Amino acid sequence: MAAQGAFVPSDGLAVEIERIASLYPERMAAVLPALHAVQREVGWVPLEAQRWVAGQLGVPAAHVYGCVSFYTLLRPRPLGRHHIQVCRTLSCELRGAGGILEHLKRRLGIEDGGMTADGRFSLATVECLGSCGTAPAMQVNDDYHENLTREKVDELLDRLR
Repeated sequence: MAAQGAFVPSDGLAVEIERIASLYPERMAAVLPALHAVQREVGWVPLEAQRWVAGQLGVPAAHVYGCVSFYTLLRPRPLGRHHIQVCRTLSCELRGAGGILEHLKRRLGIEDGGMTADGRFSLATVECLGSCGTAPAMQVNDDYHENLTREKVDELLDRLR
């Protein structure tokens, strides 16, 4: 992963961005797929990469920044190897998500939005994971975990360590 401010695109990435842009009638439409290409290469989308994408596509940097800050699939900062997202919407809250989040914060020694010093775990709250009937829910990378208890969370963390 690139360190913050140290984004250096590969030649292949520049070619890929141009290929992506050629698929759209307007270069602005290529912003999201271009950002995903950056994230595949770097692991996240640093501010310097956002500026670079804007320059490559000839679109306003503010638009690119807006996309990165709005879409949760785009990562504006490095994440842990295991990125834990805890649902904070009403169904999950009513079924104990707040307690699960507090347990994770204590167990990992990080706050919401933080990453462990070893880079193994990052933690974030998110809006609706779409698992209201199996709340409380969290997502670890691409995998859902539902009907959570502190014990289930501990078992999962132990497996991931």
